[in-house]
Order: sequence, then C-alpha cells, then structure tokens
Amino acid sequence: MIAPRFTTPSRLGFGAATIGNLYRAVTEEAAAEALDAAWQLGVRYFDTAPHYGLGLSERRLGSALAGRPRHEFVVSTKVGRRLDPRDAPVNDLEEGGYAVESCLRRVWDFSADGVRRTLDDSLSRLGLDHVDVVYIHDPDDHVEEALSGAYPALAALRDQGVIRAIGIGMNQWEVPARFVAETDIDVVMLAGRYTLHEQPALEELLPRCVERGVRVVAAAVFNTGLLSATEIGDDARYNFTSAPRGPILRARRLAEVCRRHDVALPHAALQFPLAHPAVEAVVVGARSAQHIADDAGWLATPIPDALWADLRDEGLIPANAPVPGDHPA
Repeated sequence: MIAPRFTTPSRLGFGAATIGNLYRAVTEEAAAEALDAAWQLGVRYFDTAPHYGLGLSERRLGSALAGRPRHEFVVSTKVGRRLDPRDAPVNDLEEGGYAVESCLRRVWDFSADGVRRTLDDSLSRLGLDHVDVVYIHDPDDHVEEALSGAYPALAALRDQGVIRAIGIGMNQWEVPARFVAETDIDVVMLAGRYTLHEQPALEELLPRCVERGVRVVAAAVFNTGLLSATEIGDDARYNFTSAPRGPILRARRLAEVCRRHDVALPHAALQFPLAHPAVEAVVVGARSAQHIADDAGWLATPIPDALWADLRDEGLIPANAPVPGDHPA
C-alpha cells in the first residue's frame, strides 16, 4: 500500500461550476458573496474548469481569491476542453449548459500542446502563477489520447514543480480505475458515482485507490440535484438531466428514512462519501452564501448511527459501504 501524496486543506471544497452560470445566471455579487462565505467558513479547496461558463468560473474564482494568502488554499482546474475564439457571441445554454454569451467555443484537446495551452489560459483567467491540481477532464471518448498526450505532459509539469498533483475527473468510475492502474496519478475527482444514492465505485475503484495511495474527491454528491432537497418532486434532476422514475423513487425512500431521524436528505448525502477511507474531500456547488453555509453546517453536525443502520437494513446502502461512525477493524 502506497502512502497518499495528495491532501486538501479542508474536507469541504467549493465546486465553481455553479458560479459559471450552470443552467441559470448567477450575478457577480452573488458569486462573490458565495465565495467569500466559503472562505469565512473555512473552505480552502476550490475547483474550477475552463468548461464552466467558458472561462467565467475561473475568472470569478480568481477575483475572489485575489489577495488571499496563496499558501492557505488549493486550487484545481482541468484540461481537455480548449477554449478557442468564434466569430460572434453565442448563448451557451443549449450547447454547453451555461447561461453565458461568449465568443469562445470548446474544442476537445488532450494533446501535450493542448494541455500546456489550456493551462496557460486558465492561469491567466485565474490570475495565479500556478495551480495545485490539474484534472484530465471527461476523456470518455479520448482515453488513448489522454493516456499518451495529456498525462505525460502533466507528469512533466509535476516533475518540474509547476503543478503539485495530477488527477482525472469524470462522471464514471471505469476509466479512472484504468488511470489508477496504469499511471501515477495522485487524485480522482469522481462525480456522482459514489453517493448516498448509488455506489458503483465501491467494489473496484475505491479499493484500488486505497491500495495505490490515490485520493478521491467526491463531486456531485447530490447527483446534480436529486438529493439536494428534503422533498423530491417529479421534476427532480439527476445526472444533469430530468430524473427517471426509478432514481426518484429511490431518493424518496432515502428521504423517508432520513425524516425518521430528523435528518435532512442532503445532510446525509453530504456526509456519506467522506466515511470511505479513499475519500479526501467532498466538493459542492453554491449559488449563494446561504447554500455554502448550509453545506458547512451539515458537514459539521453529527448524524445518529441509527440512521445509517436503517439505511443498511432496508438495502438502501450496501452492508460493506463505510458510514460515519464506523470504526476500522
């Protein structure tokens, strides 16, 4: 077993997709207030990407961090989608899911040159001379190029001390498991595949990460909306789209067990992934100061052991999934 090389300064991370106007606009003031509240609440890990609002997320995050002590926080961004100019501004909501008007367009690029160019552009938008972590972002259809181009380029930057850690960030577990086995990455950002709702990464990816000393950052712990409220409506979102009936019914069962113990469903959803020994932190998005305050409060408030026992008894979480309060053998 290899000792982990990557750590975050806080167990709660700020996911900056939402302040890139994911699905709907967030004002400059609301974005700044959310980021300032996160800092005041002790959040010191901030994640962004060029993809998020075609650079808007990176610019807003950089503005919020300007003047903060650089040694106190960790920033991660991503490579794989290069931003190129287009002839005229286009509203990105339908194409990319972000409510922004922009003269930029995304171009898939996992080449070594693309990685260096994308990272240089991100540093300019962030106003930083370095980022701590760079994730290879969503190489679902570009695995071989990511392995032969992006990863070696990032490994060279890590060797030179330009970046601290290399990661892969995806909405699936299978390709990250391959990267953990075949490369020397430091961290996996796993979006939606180890949550209170579903745990497909439990049997293979997470044990492999523990064995290899690779840390996991759990993202999309509310499955992009499904677990973010105490009442799950028929219009709930799941995996960035309208939720099918099956996930809605399962989420309602989870919510009912939580209600028996006077616990909000998102409270349990936020704490569950952190119980696994592979998981370093959870990253959540916030559109307002109140959103991040709610998350920080839930993370700090203990949950009765009986809730986890009931979830296991009703088959809603696997018997071998670690839960808060478990003690290693």
